[in-house]
Amino acid sequence: MSKKSTDYAQMEALAQEMRANPDMVYYYEHHRSFSSLPTGEVIDLVKEFGSVRTSGVGWAIDEQWIVGAGIGAAAAGSKAVSRLPSMTGIFAIEYVHNQAGKIRSMTGGQASMPFVLWLEGAGRGSTSAGQHTDVGYEALYAQLPGLKVVAPSNAYDAKGLLITAIRDPDPVVYLDYGEVKSGAQPDVPDEAYEVPLGQAAIRQEGRDLTLVAWAPATVEVTKALPAIVKAGISVEFIDPLSLKPLDVDTLAASARKTRRLLVVEHGHYTASFGSHVIAEVVQAVSGVKVRKIAFPDAVCPASPVMGKFLRPDAEKIVDAAIQMMRL
Repeated sequence: MSKKSTDYAQMEALAQEMRANPDMVYYYEHHRSFSSLPTGEVIDLVKEFGSVRTSGVGWAIDEQWIVGAGIGAAAAGSKAVSRLPSMTGIFAIEYVHNQAGKIRSMTGGQASMPFVLWLEGAGRGSTSAGQHTDVGYEALYAQLPGLKVVAPSNAYDAKGLLITAIRDPDPVVYLDYGEVKSGAQPDVPDEAYEVPLGQAAIRQEGRDLTLVAWAPATVEVTKALPAIVKAGISVEFIDPLSLKPLDVDTLAASARKTRRLLVVEHGHYTASFGSHVIAEVVQAVSGVKVRKIAFPDAVCPASPVMGKFLRPDAEKIVDAAIQMMRL
């Protein structure tokens, strides 16, 4: 076990699973297929597994081709991972919705689809243009039948959830938000391991307020926690990790204890995944007080000042927590 970047942990997961499954493939667009550590360890997927099992060199910049090739390989029985950059997640919808997500049901359970759609999540912390700042694809893909959806928040979970997704016989959407890759990371085991689906992580225990956040929102929540504690609020911070299936039992048990639920996310406000989290909890826990913080229904501006004004940051999270204690 050692300190590893999230990128290295993910490449390590791919390498370990490709060694264990000689017909597994990994297709991608412009992404690096290698990573290294300061201590000298290097993972190079093209060098180790060749251009037949990876995109190699010369593949077209065609997201539908990359997804379609992966789904085709999975339909033929090979484990497959197709990786798309953040601004192209919408291109995978038709193949995933009408093919990957439905094949088990449409064949009466005779066919499986060991396919992972690796979607890079955009961020809103820089001056990127609107088409590079879409966050919240989890709500879009979670609504499609037959799919599972995960969103890791650190290097340990990134490796474990990727391995779990690869080993699952059904399609999994793996959301990879770059914002969670900076800062201190937990130790990552050298061996292969799984982080289970449908099991949330309680990052901090508390008794006054249940705070739920995943992926990029966890960065701002972590910044906000000291100020919330300083305000005299005992907060229980839960990271779902697995969005579909969602660990409703853990969320409801916490809300039943605290009687207050604050959900923070970076997706757009209307029809966001946070709305689903709240709906599940209020059905399980009568009388719980709820609030959601999300990005407004607006295209993220290129101006960093305007973007910060709209972004659900630590200051807004602290303010919302204090207001909830007055309810």
